[in-house]
Amino acid sequence: MNQQNIVGKGDEEYEDHTLKHKPWMINVTPWKEIINYKYDGQGTEESPYIIKWLPSDEVKGFIDYENPMTFKFKYKWITTIIAAIGTLGVTISSSMLSAAVWDIKSDFPGYNNYTYIMVTSGYLIGFVIGPLIWAPGSEVFGRRNMFILTYIPFTIFNAACCGSKNITTLIIFRTLAGIFGSSATVNSGGTIADMFPAHQRGLAMGIFAAAPFQGPAIGPVAGGFLSQAAGWKWVAALIAILSCLLTIMNSTFLPETYSPYLLRKRADRLSKYTGKIYRCEQDVKKPLNKLKLFENQLKVPWILMFKEPIVLLMSLYLSVIYAILYMQFTSFPLIFTNERKWSPGISGLAFLGITIGSFIGLTYIILYENPKYTRLIHEKGEYLPPEARLPTVLIGSISFPIGLSWFAWTGIPIRIHWIVPIIGTVFIGNGIVLVFLGVMNYLVDAYVICAASVLAGSSVMRSIFAVILPLFTVDIYNKLGIRWAGTLFACLAVLFIPAPFIFYKYGSKIRRLSKAAREADDLGQSMAKQRLEIRNIEPHQNLERQNHFITTPSV
Repeated sequence: MNQQNIVGKGDEEYEDHTLKHKPWMINVTPWKEIINYKYDGQGTEESPYIIKWLPSDEVKGFIDYENPMTFKFKYKWITTIIAAIGTLGVTISSSMLSAAVWDIKSDFPGYNNYTYIMVTSGYLIGFVIGPLIWAPGSEVFGRRNMFILTYIPFTIFNAACCGSKNITTLIIFRTLAGIFGSSATVNSGGTIADMFPAHQRGLAMGIFAAAPFQGPAIGPVAGGFLSQAAGWKWVAALIAILSCLLTIMNSTFLPETYSPYLLRKRADRLSKYTGKIYRCEQDVKKPLNKLKLFENQLKVPWILMFKEPIVLLMSLYLSVIYAILYMQFTSFPLIFTNERKWSPGISGLAFLGITIGSFIGLTYIILYENPKYTRLIHEKGEYLPPEARLPTVLIGSISFPIGLSWFAWTGIPIRIHWIVPIIGTVFIGNGIVLVFLGVMNYLVDAYVICAASVLAGSSVMRSIFAVILPLFTVDIYNKLGIRWAGTLFACLAVLFIPAPFIFYKYGSKIRRLSKAAREADDLGQSMAKQRLEIRNIEPHQNLERQNHFITTPSV
């Protein structure tokens, strides 16, 4: 039995119940369309009306504007850029103080090297703890609410670092800042997955996924010059100012994008307005218990990590790459400051090689890989398996160890021109971006229904590696020397080269053994089928849609 239309209501009353335009909610759906839609169910506890996004009417030009998948393309990209800037700011903060360690040592002398390394590693410990809370929290309380909840204390603790009177206080505040800042690294990816279908998601995920590696490479450049000119406290102050700007930007402009949360809110509004029972599809079988749901969601990243071989092995691969990147924060000063006698500020510029390599990789994806993916979608009927994302990983998996070996064997002796090892770091940056972007897109496509939890588990593992392995960097370089230590890291990267090749060939068979991956695959094929049907509408129907198309004004 379907819901009967609500009659006798004036347009003015409908307008009063339509959500108001706000900077973070530009597109709204008229309440008249929401209330008068014929939902499945009877409106009772036993048979509630089931809330889904309203289907688009291609003839009349109706669109459910509150559905993140139907956001205007320009608005999707504005949201993507905001999310990517947030992630970039958080990751820049992770490494900026690493270039000021020499100044921190002069203010707080008498500790061993491990203590000073904890200024950076403490921040990354926060990246281990935070995602396990913020990713499940975003799937219960909404992504926007979680961003606001975390960015404010992130700013406060970064500001507190400026006033630290001892090394212990500094490490504690850095760890707390890392816990709250880590929400950007997991929920930004979920936000993008909420808005873009697979055939549009590659470039958006590419821009977001570059941030975790661009940030750590850019941070030492800014931190090195500023600490040399004004001291480490001004570096901490710059991080706090950046955090404040991110908080304002996200609180003002970032929309809510998680569909189950939005549909629950719509169901609550409909229930209050009509006195009937409405529930979103996810809550039909049992009433929503947010605490119980949150407890269950806390387990999801671990379940996926240890039950899904694709998630485990690919996350392990990213973790090794991420840890090696952070270990370079120690190796670069050994080569450019200790051996080549560069100043801390100039030494930080050596990281620009990684940045340039990252941009080369991103350019390759934008100009070649993404257009090729889109073309294949149209050729093969609007659906491609997630393994179509892996060719970039195959290239990057080879580029990365080549760059590590190149850098290790040309960094010294100093008679070798400095540009030669810098060229090697270009291969490192290129390999990092190609692997990371390909793997991120692969994991999101393969597990789109639980994308935030997959990204959270992967982020936790990366952070654990990035905390632990750099603690041994100095010892490794002291015992093996710069050349053989770099060769060891390159060999470690080589061990993982077979992984993307195996999944590229057998990934589809492996995914069919997983319930979560099967559901995501079925959803992708269903959405692709709908898009294909729309593309096949007769030309005269397309002309009629254009004549009747309606847009909602934005502010």
